[in-house]
Amino acid sequence: MIDDNAVAIVLAAGLGTRMRSAQPKVLHEIAGLPMLAHVLAAAEGAGLSRQVIVTGPDGEGVRTLAGDAGGRRRFAVQSERNGTGHAVLTARCKLAGDAGSVFVLYGDTPLIRAETIRAMDQELGHADLVVVSFTPDDPGRYGRLIEDQAGNVVAIREHADASAEERGIRTCFSGLMAFGRARDLDLLDDLRPDNVQGEYYLTDLVAIGRGRGLTIRAVEVDPVDVVGVNSRAELAVAEEAMQERLRARAMAEGATLVAPRTVQLSHDTVLESDVLVEPNVVFGPGVRVRQGAQIRAFSHLEAAEIESGAIVGPFARLRPGAHIGEGAHIGNFVEIKNAVIDEGAKANHLSYIGDAHVGAGANIGAGTITCNYDGFAKHHTEIGAGAFIGSNSSLVAPVSVGEGAYVASGSVVTRVVEAGALAVARGRQENKPGWSERFRESRARPRKARKVGGPDRSE
Repeated sequence: MIDDNAVAIVLAAGLGTRMRSAQPKVLHEIAGLPMLAHVLAAAEGAGLSRQVIVTGPDGEGVRTLAGDAGGRRRFAVQSERNGTGHAVLTARCKLAGDAGSVFVLYGDTPLIRAETIRAMDQELGHADLVVVSFTPDDPGRYGRLIEDQAGNVVAIREHADASAEERGIRTCFSGLMAFGRARDLDLLDDLRPDNVQGEYYLTDLVAIGRGRGLTIRAVEVDPVDVVGVNSRAELAVAEEAMQERLRARAMAEGATLVAPRTVQLSHDTVLESDVLVEPNVVFGPGVRVRQGAQIRAFSHLEAAEIESGAIVGPFARLRPGAHIGEGAHIGNFVEIKNAVIDEGAKANHLSYIGDAHVGAGANIGAGTITCNYDGFAKHHTEIGAGAFIGSNSSLVAPVSVGEGAYVASGSVVTRVVEAGALAVARGRQENKPGWSERFRESRARPRKARKVGGPDRSE
């Protein structure tokens, strides 16, 4: 178990030049959460509540995202980006005097899991320094891990500095590293920029540590756990890997995803047992779907709660603040925003319900909208239990419709409708016999012969 004095150093100063973005690389999102936040959550999950985050001089956005976590988080500024070793050296002065083991993590490896960090800690029971390795399908330009026959790590060779024989090694270094004692960070003082890039490599600590007689071991993990992101293409790869994890977890917990690869989940999506999710559904952050509810195809949900037995979609949109009650139905092309739809209520077609409360068993007809915005402020609509709102009605908020009331189709409701009443609020219909025949005759005459003005326009 990781002790309370252990510290995570999280490197988050990278510019992400290949991202071609004004936003710091580690703030780009995976499954609706910035990459850095995924890493910090994994560290917290493993027991690393004390953290030092290394930012660049332009890292205000990173500091704002991370916050100080009640004083448990500190920040170090790497004014010049001179390599990973230099970044850790920058963080060293921010460690408290009682710091124990130290874990070096990266803000652009969003798929790291708490289990990986705990495995590093466990291996520290047998070593002074632990590195994390992986074996990718294509070692490419990764640094190679060189071990002796006893399994001790002898060196890590960056690709640019590796010999042809060393490049043939398939085991690679992920960048993650753990020191058994904070004082072992003194190894950083011996780093030199004697390499092709002219930078201070964290990887050189292995050779330095060996020279001091330290025991150095490796923990091998699934390559997915240590996927790094340096470009938009790699961001997409990491997103898909995260989605695979989230989908697998949802199904293991009892949800049915009819076509899993077409469903997009958020990092915090909760799908309870016996939930059915049809193809091409997108879950934004903050969605909880309770037992037995159905989310039908092509729906989009964000910051919404769906109770047991409810049916949403197809082609429905739930925006922040939507709460769909037990057994309620939200149908095709219906949008719900900041509204509570009580048990058994139905809005099955082509409606917008915003800033509203719809009572139990109420029926919202096709084409109904709550006119909630006056150009300056939002206003509330209250629809009582068992009310019936006819098709193509506009409810101009603030307004209320009482329990069991009816609103006639095509009405524009601007005043309170009492419980049990019928509201009819539409223009008076007037029929003019013979008008259409006269109109057609006038349009059929040659242009020059037409009577000026055609049929009586007053009709």
